[in-house]
Amino acid sequence: MRLASRLDHIEPFYVMECAKAAREIAASPACDPARGGSPMIYLNIGEPDFTAPPIVQAAADACLRAGRTQYTPATGLPALREAISRWYGERFGLDIPAHRIVVTAGASAALQLATLALFESGDEVLLPDPSYPCNRHFVAATGATAKLLPADAASRFQLDAASVQAAWTPQTRGVLLASPSNPTGTSIAPHEMRRIVDAVRGHGGVTLVDEIYLGLSYEEAFGHSALGFGDDIVSINSFSKYFSMTGWRLGWLVLPEALVAPVEKLAQNLFICASSIAQHAALACFEAEAIAEYEHRRAEFRRRRDYIVPALDALGLKVPVMPDGAFYAWADCSAHAASSWDFCFDLMQRAHIALTPGRDFGPHLGERFLRLSFASSMDHLEEAVARLRAAL
Repeated sequence: MRLASRLDHIEPFYVMECAKAAREIAASPACDPARGGSPMIYLNIGEPDFTAPPIVQAAADACLRAGRTQYTPATGLPALREAISRWYGERFGLDIPAHRIVVTAGASAALQLATLALFESGDEVLLPDPSYPCNRHFVAATGATAKLLPADAASRFQLDAASVQAAWTPQTRGVLLASPSNPTGTSIAPHEMRRIVDAVRGHGGVTLVDEIYLGLSYEEAFGHSALGFGDDIVSINSFSKYFSMTGWRLGWLVLPEALVAPVEKLAQNLFICASSIAQHAALACFEAEAIAEYEHRRAEFRRRRDYIVPALDALGLKVPVMPDGAFYAWADCSAHAASSWDFCFDLMQRAHIALTPGRDFGPHLGERFLRLSFASSMDHLEEAVARLRAAL
């Protein structure tokens, strides 16, 4: 069967390949406690170990019982758009009108809609290396070119205005950032974000910012939405991470007013709407009871970060920049191995710990670095450190 040539520009999602290998090892006798084995500890997938709070689950149940399962408008339930708008005001002090918010089938759909609306063949979009692989693949799927710019610890593994200016060409259409970032858990400082936005705006380009981990910010100096730097910013967000609704597949976009109608037209044709059940349930995410639970969980993630990063450093797995958000540590394993891919697979086999090699996140540091997700419980993290200490 002849396949579309766009597939040539999309690499495998190595995170999922590693997860598949981890599951196969986990099913072996070596991981069976009944046979004296030790079970696999999964620190590879970016999924909170918390699920939706009871109040959100109850809202979904009530939605089903009442039969509110019909299509919603392509832009989302008006009440949910209003609730998200209020959240921006209460959490970030931003006035984001509900009509600029489009509810989507997860942040992935949000990214697809935004990139399809803005980019086409011949365009170039700047991203940092390292960065989440699917973001560059959304760009590639439009026919545009994702141009990865190497980023190091000095810039918090993020783009800065100087690198954007230096890399800009007549073909460059904009930048796609993530703050906080996957895989590094680092954010762009507000003053630098402003400089980037001004640089892109000066070239007539567009700034897209993946903010799906913004709710999980731990430091006062960060945790500011890029939306505060102008109404021309495109922000991508999600109910998966801070709101603990990964499998519900619900996200949203905040768009410049001129983009709302074009994105709505795309959404009508590509997705019709996001899950109506997930949308009705998500209304409960903004109740005081739910927010209190989410803030408790954010504090727990910070506690895990404060444990795991020094522990990794002590094991020779140096984390050059303390993650200020999300639940990832970007650790240098070059003191132990020349290849993070081989190192991670070796640990899967010997220590039964699943980690993510850096290959997915770009070629610049992919062989030296690995990503550890501390979205798992403290008990699992402590056991993983003990096993790493023994293995290394």
